[in-house]
Amino acid sequence: MNTAIIPARGGSQRIPRKNIKLFHGRPMIAWSIQAALDSDCFDQVLVSTDDSEIAAIARECGANTPFVRPSALSDHHSTTGAVMAHAVQWLQQQKCAVQAVCCVYATAPFVQAQDIKDALHLLQSKPLDYVFSATTYGFPIQRAFHRDANGRVRMIQPEHLLTRSQDLPEAFHDAAQFYWGTSNAWLLQKPVFSENAMPFVLPRHRVQDIDTPQDWTRAELMFSAWQATHDSDEKAIA
Repeated sequence: MNTAIIPARGGSQRIPRKNIKLFHGRPMIAWSIQAALDSDCFDQVLVSTDDSEIAAIARECGANTPFVRPSALSDHHSTTGAVMAHAVQWLQQQKCAVQAVCCVYATAPFVQAQDIKDALHLLQSKPLDYVFSATTYGFPIQRAFHRDANGRVRMIQPEHLLTRSQDLPEAFHDAAQFYWGTSNAWLLQKPVFSENAMPFVLPRHRVQDIDTPQDWTRAELMFSAWQATHDSDEKAIA
């Protein structure tokens, strides 16, 4: 049995109620639920929440909410690993034969069903704990710098001051969309970023973490541009 778990607590701070705030005409969580359902990877799509309104909207969008997430796992210090472990434990208590479990973030409007499906195939093809969405940095991180208390610049890796960008190795970061894992990996809360994990690399134009109002605005603009391009491609094919 493969299961999708969408964590969605009610107490988001920087963007109040962001998990159900309207994004391009739909509650934000609806995009993640729809992608999970469309992937045809899952025997069930569950939302882990402590919030009755989020639970009601999740059910309207086609997900199940068979349990209430404990308050101890619903504050801003709660980790995704602990929330996922709780969900997998609950499934096992219901005698579900859980195999692969995918954590899909509720604030991931760019997540695509085909990416979820292809990442599952990657997890199943190798002895891995996790396969997770990732993308490349748009600029070499070796050329990054700090500002000191006086606003002066200090390079983090000064040895690369004169290194050409094309000579620096490519770096990746978490795309914050989905995380496939074995049930055992989630139960033991094994680290996602380890030698037992592989990234599923996404193009940068479909990746935007949404933590602040500025992130939200950027995501809306990116989504509009992506949607316009997608619609244009469909018209050309027709």
